Amino acid sequence: MAVSVIHNQEDQSFYATVHGYEAELAYSLPAADTIDFTHTFVDENLRGQGVGEEMARTALNYARDQNFKVLTSCHFVEAFVKRNQAEYEDLVSK
Repeated sequence: MAVSVIHNQEDQSFYATVHGYEAELAYSLPAADTIDFTHTFVDENLRGQGVGEEMARTALNYARDQNFKVLTSCHFVEAFVKRNQAEYEDLVSK
């Protein structure tokens, strides 16, 4: 399934809507060079279909493009980074 993820900088969130169901990955900017992914919500009708993973991928690529260090307060994003450690390990703030 193709998932289109929209970044709303004003709301500090990434959004996806699929078949009328919504998903969101929220973040904060605790420092000028740091992004903290704080919360992920995926409607139960979309779970298990890769929507959360696509939002995480888009958000982490945004962090890389902006040269942000990443904090993963959100357990979903933390688990995603661990599963894809080779690709995203360099972003995670120690």
